[in-house]
Amino acid sequence: MDIHHIKQISEIMRWNSFTKAAEALHVTQPTISKAIKNLENELNTEVFIREGNQFKLTEAGETIMKYAAPILQLFDQLSAELDDLAYLNKGTIRIGMPPMAGPSFFPGVIKAFQERYPGISVSLVEDGARMVKEYLEGGSLDVGVILLPVESRIIDSFPIVEDRLKVIVPAAHPLAKQPQISLRELSEERFILFSSGFALHDRIINECRNAGFEPRIVYESSQWDFIGEMVGADLGIAMLPDTICRALDSTKVLAVPLIDPVIPWQLAIAWKRDCYLSRAAQAWIAFTREIFKAT
Repeated sequence: MDIHHIKQISEIMRWNSFTKAAEALHVTQPTISKAIKNLENELNTEVFIREGNQFKLTEAGETIMKYAAPILQLFDQLSAELDDLAYLNKGTIRIGMPPMAGPSFFPGVIKAFQERYPGISVSLVEDGARMVKEYLEGGSLDVGVILLPVESRIIDSFPIVEDRLKVIVPAAHPLAKQPQISLRELSEERFILFSSGFALHDRIINECRNAGFEPRIVYESSQWDFIGEMVGADLGIAMLPDTICRALDSTKVLAVPLIDPVIPWQLAIAWKRDCYLSRAAQAWIAFTREIFKAT
């Protein structure tokens, strides 16, 4: 038995006629009669008792009709919901986003996306780029924003933002007067870093080690604005992307270009390779690729 059999029996009882039921289902009368006969053979019992031109339901037929209405209603709801998903009238996307990336680049993008796809809801998870990558690999996120380069064989991505780190120092700091700063000049400074869940945490430490010193880390935080405030309070120095530096209070801190080495800050849209991606997630990937390519 399948959904077509239930529809056929329901229409026969609705019209009290095989012929009219066939017309309503846009099939021929012999087709519907043959389908009911095949069903009876499958069930090894009759569904209708025929008495001349009249017919009535058997006990098996009455049992089918008992469940026919709710089954057909649920099937219609399922079909409608699948159509909505197929045509992007509904759906949910789980997006991971580092705190620095979200406010700086994505409010307008999310607004434009939801104007195009008003039925799709966006669920945001804020965490460091390293954790976002782990969530993607574990399947708890559909897409995410990560920091390049990414060391993973199961993550696909495309770049969206290219920036570089600057050194954030208190406004009265001696280094604030310099046009640029070499990393080696920071060997005696106190460092304020992002927490260990952020990709920049290890990257800055590794760059310092490559420059010949171990950074003296005095504070860690997950909030870039709080890091800026701590630098402004002369608790240490920090490194933030140029884009973020522009949002800091220039009366308290100054951002000086970092050289030797230049440390890039490159963001990418990422997703797990070779796994199921919903139509909504595919739409987000295509939309952000279009938006950031244009900008």
